[in-house]
Amino acid sequence: MPSRISVIIPAFNEEKSIGLVLDALPQSLIHEIIVVDNNSTDNTARSAIEKGARVVAEHKRGYGSACLKGISVLDNPDIVVFLDGDFSDYPEEIVKLVEPIESGEMDFVLGSRMILPESRSALLPQSRYGNQLAVFLMRLFFKHQFTDLGPFRAIRYESLKAIAMQDTNFGWTVEMQIKAVKKGLRILEIPVKYRERVGVSKITGTFSGTIKAGTKIIYTIFKYLLT
Repeated sequence: MPSRISVIIPAFNEEKSIGLVLDALPQSLIHEIIVVDNNSTDNTARSAIEKGARVVAEHKRGYGSACLKGISVLDNPDIVVFLDGDFSDYPEEIVKLVEPIESGEMDFVLGSRMILPESRSALLPQSRYGNQLAVFLMRLFFKHQFTDLGPFRAIRYESLKAIAMQDTNFGWTVEMQIKAVKKGLRILEIPVKYRERVGVSKITGTFSGTIKAGTKIIYTIFKYLLT
C-alpha cells in the first residue's frame, strides 16, 4: 500500500513562485499539499488554491510558526515533507527523499544543498558560511555529521510527533536536526539540486535577517546542548 505523503509549504509573499513549486510536485504520489500562508500581502493564497493546494492561514509571522500550523492540520500521513515555496529546490526530488523512509531504512531524510558543487554555488555566501558554522557546532556537541540545514526534508510522521517541534522562527531546521539526533532517529542526508530562488530572500537576502537568523541558530544549538 502506498505511503500517505503530506507536503507542508510555508509561504510568505510567494505568489510568483508558489505555482511553479506546485506544478513541479508529483501530485499523483502525494496525499495532501498544505500551503501555509504566513500573513502574505500578495496573492500567494489565491495562486496556491488555483493550483489545487489546501491553503491554511498562520498570521503569526515566522518560518517555524508556519510549519507548526501545517503540522496541526495534517490528515494522518505516514511521511511529512517540508518544502520552501520560493522554487529554489527541485520539488520533483521529493521521490528521492521519501524512498528511504518508505523502504523502512530511515526515519528522517535531509536534502543537502552543500554536496553538489552547482547547488552549493547557488547559495548566498552568508548561507554557506552560516551552514558551515552550524554543522561544525552540531558535530562538536552532538557527534553527528550534517552538511546542511536545508529546508527540503522528509520525516516519518511518528518520528515528527516524537520530537515535538517548538521553534517559531529561524531555529526550526536546526531544532529538528538536533532533536532527531538526540532521539536516536535513523538519519540520512542526500544531495539535492538547488537554484537561486524566485525573488529576494526574506532572511539571508537582508543584513538584519542574516544576523537574526544566525543568532537564533547558534542560540538554539546551545539551548539543546544545555537541556
